[in-house]
Amino acid sequence: MARLKPFFPKSHGKPRVDDKRVLSGIIFTNRNGLRWQDAPAAHGPYKTLYSRWSEKGIRACIPGRKQRKTPVKNDKRRCKRRNRIEIIFGKLKDWRRVVARYDRFSKVFLSAIALAATVTYWL
Repeated sequence: MARLKPFFPKSHGKPRVDDKRVLSGIIFTNRNGLRWQDAPAAHGPYKTLYSRWSEKGIRACIPGRKQRKTPVKNDKRRCKRRNRIEIIFGKLKDWRRVVARYDRFSKVFLSAIALAATVTYWL
């Protein structure tokens, strides 16, 4: 948490919801693929989770549909980068050891990912 401390906003005015609780709520919501409204109340109000997520400049880069009445701005460069990352994850899923996470320790697991990425892209 100490490394993330500089990114937490300074409080003034109304007391804030605990940053650790909000951060765990954001991680929980993203990990489980939930809508913001479906986030557990134990992590704080869903509007707080969403506003803290979006105020850091994090936004979706998926383009909207053509039929949409109000067009959504999207950055084509950001969309291409996102697509590259999705392709990387797709190729890493071909490695059974990475997908099943046979390794017990995170360092060993990270080295398996690094090896898979190296073999896939540079050899």
